Amino acid sequence: MINKPSRAVARQKRHYRIRNHVSGTAQRPRLAVFRSNKHMYAQIIDDVAQTTLVAASTMESEIASKVEFTNTVEAAKAVGEAVAKKALDKGITEVVFDRGGFIYHGKVQALAEAAREAGLQF
Repeated sequence: MINKPSRAVARQKRHYRIRNHVSGTAQRPRLAVFRSNKHMYAQIIDDVAQTTLVAASTMESEIASKVEFTNTVEAAKAVGEAVAKKALDKGITEVVFDRGGFIYHGKVQALAEAAREAGLQF
């Protein structure tokens, strides 16, 4: 019988490979995306200082109240808009995008495009 590797383990390995090349600084922090089966999460991280500057997710009440389900493309768009709005309020305009090992398609793409439309540059 063939042992097939777990999709979660494969995603984690992709994420580690990406993280070897993508790093956030104070001038250009990293926009990290995580997607679970139920929720979407986005953080803007300064890797040099090892701090999270801004975070948004579908677990927040103001985002969850806007959407019917928290695991849809519309919910991802809401998270992208929220994280971009919070970042612009803190004076962050330019970020590096970290897709977290996920394919740039569907929810991850919707979050990124919504953040771009809301004013973040990457």
